Amino acid sequence: MEPVPPPRASLATSVPVPLEEVFTIAADYERSGKLAEADRLLGYILTVAPLQADSLHLAGIVAFRLGRHAEALERMELAIRHGVDTPLYLRNICEVYRTLGRLDEALATARRAVELSPSDPLCLHNLAIIHYERLEIDESIACAEQALAMNPTLPGAHFELAEALLLKGEMARGWDEYEWRFQIAGAAPLMPPTDKPQWDGTPFDDATLLLIADQGFGDVIQFCRYIPWVAERCPNLAIACAPEVGSLLRQLHPTLRTFVKWEDCPPYRAFAALSGLPRLHGTRLHNVPAPVPYLRADLARTKHWKDRLDRLAPPTYRRIGVVWAGRPTHNNDRRRSTTLAAFAPIAALPRVALVSLQKGPSADQAGRYYGRAPLINIGAEIKDYDDTMALLECLDVVVTVDTSVGHLTAAMGKPAWIMLATAPDWRWLLDRADSPWYPTVRLFRQSVAGQWGDVMSCVAGALRERFEAPTTE
Repeated sequence: MEPVPPPRASLATSVPVPLEEVFTIAADYERSGKLAEADRLLGYILTVAPLQADSLHLAGIVAFRLGRHAEALERMELAIRHGVDTPLYLRNICEVYRTLGRLDEALATARRAVELSPSDPLCLHNLAIIHYERLEIDESIACAEQALAMNPTLPGAHFELAEALLLKGEMARGWDEYEWRFQIAGAAPLMPPTDKPQWDGTPFDDATLLLIADQGFGDVIQFCRYIPWVAERCPNLAIACAPEVGSLLRQLHPTLRTFVKWEDCPPYRAFAALSGLPRLHGTRLHNVPAPVPYLRADLARTKHWKDRLDRLAPPTYRRIGVVWAGRPTHNNDRRRSTTLAAFAPIAALPRVALVSLQKGPSADQAGRYYGRAPLINIGAEIKDYDDTMALLECLDVVVTVDTSVGHLTAAMGKPAWIMLATAPDWRWLLDRADSPWYPTVRLFRQSVAGQWGDVMSCVAGALRERFEAPTTE
C-alpha cells in the first residue's frame, strides 16, 4: 500500500499533545514498520475523533498489514464515507478488496480512481493488477501499457505487464519486461553494491561467473535447469543460494561452488540472477530446456524412506503425497493455499494412503485429520530437500497446491498434480492442463475464485481413473 499524507482536516486539539502531531508520529511508525506502535496511537486518535477520515484510513492500512483484513476494510470504507475519495486511498482499498477476493468491488473502485485522475499512471497500474486478478489479461496489458505511456520508467507497471505477457506465453517481450522486477520500490536488492557488470550471455572461461539463486525455492528449482547451459559458456561458476538448495544445485554442475554468506563470495567477472537466465537463453514456449529429470534422489536415502513407508502403510495401498499450503509469507499465499480438510474427496478413495509432505505452520492440521484414508504424517521428519526427493521416489503421485514441492516433483520427472487458483502464477500459462516447463505436470485449475471443491473432486476423479486403469508393466 502507498503512504498516507498528513491529514487535510484539522483534528481536535483539546488534549496535551495535538492530534495532528500524534497522527504524524503514527504515520512515521507505519512507514518504518512499527505497526503495533502505530496501531496504539491511531486507536487513541479515533477514541477522540472517531470519524476523522485520514486517521481511519491509516488505521485501516495498519490493520491490513497486521493481518486484520475485515477490520481494515471496515475502517477504510468508513473513511471514504466521511470524505476521503482520493485516488491514493481508492488504490489502497483496492488491495484490501483484492485480498479478500471481492474482485467486483476492487474493479469498480479501481475504475473510480482512474475517473478521478485519468492522467495518473499509478491508477492505471492498479487497474492492471485488478484485471490480472480477474484473469482479464488483455485488459491488464492495455492498462499497464497506458500507464507506461504516461511514465515509461514506472517499475510496477513494467512488472505487471511482464506477468500478463508471460501468462499469455508471449515470452519475447515478457522476459524483457520481467527485468524491471528489481527496481520495484521495496524490492530486496539482488546483491551487495558492485562495480561488476550483469552478464549478457557472452562466453568466457578465464574467470568466475556469479549466479544468484534469487526468488523463492520453487523459482530456484525451475530455473536451475539453465545451469548446464550457462556452464557450457562459462565453466567457472559460483552461486549465492540459501543452504536449503545448495545440494540440489550442485547436481547440475559438478564443479559448481555454492555459498551462503556474501563475505564468502569468490572474485568474479560478471553476475546473473537465476531468474534472468530464461531471457538470456531466449526461451520461448517451443524451446524450454527440459531434460527432465534434472534432479535425482540419493539411493541410500530412498531406501530409508521406502522402508519407513512400508512400515507405516499397507504395501498394497497407493501412496499420494499431499501439500495443502505454501509459505504463509508469500504474497499470493491467501489464494494459492487451501486446507487438509479440503482433500476429503481424495481421502475418500479406496485403498489409498495420504503421505503428508507439508511443512510450516499449516502442518498442524494433520493433528485434526479424520479422513477415510490413512494419513502418514512424517513432514516433521523431513530435514531437507534431499529427504523430500528420496521420499518422492516412493510415492505414486503428488497432489499439491502451487509450492516448491510441486516443482521438485516435476524436476525429478515424477507425476506432479498441481492445483491452481483462478489467477495463477505466470509460469502456468492459460487454459492448459500441461506445462512446457515440466513434462510430468498435470494442472487442475479453479473455475471459481477461492473455491477448491470442484478442483478436489476433479483430482479425485482423475486419481480414480489412474489407479483403476490396467497396468502395462
